[in-house]
Amino acid sequence: QVQLVESGGGLVQPGGSLRLSCAASGRTFSTYGMGWFRQAPGKEREFVAAIWWSGSFTYFADSVKGRFTISRDNAKNTGYLQMNSLKPEDTAVYYCAVLTHIAPLMKGDEYDYWGQGTQVTVSS
Repeated sequence: QVQLVESGGGLVQPGGSLRLSCAASGRTFSTYGMGWFRQAPGKEREFVAAIWWSGSFTYFADSVKGRFTISRDNAKNTGYLQMNSLKPEDTAVYYCAVLTHIAPLMKGDEYDYWGQGTQVTVSS
């Protein structure tokens, strides 16, 4: 079992920044990758970004490429999503998730564990 707790969401003006954190506990030694997904009201969940725990490979959705970065601190079992130049369309509940097996990073259905989500609202 892996437990995930997100934090760092909130209200920010357009053009602003936020950093989301995802703290993992439990059997984290088996974690292959960590991903961030988001879901806006009335819309389906979408992939945002992902990173492998054992390397530096990262992958981003086109909608956030160049604005968001993803990183992790394995010693702290924590992943981060740095969000810059935020836009109103980035408003959503953001979820972190982990993969405990090798699978495509952008496929949410492949992820084994999910956090409870944190709200990000971009508005003036």
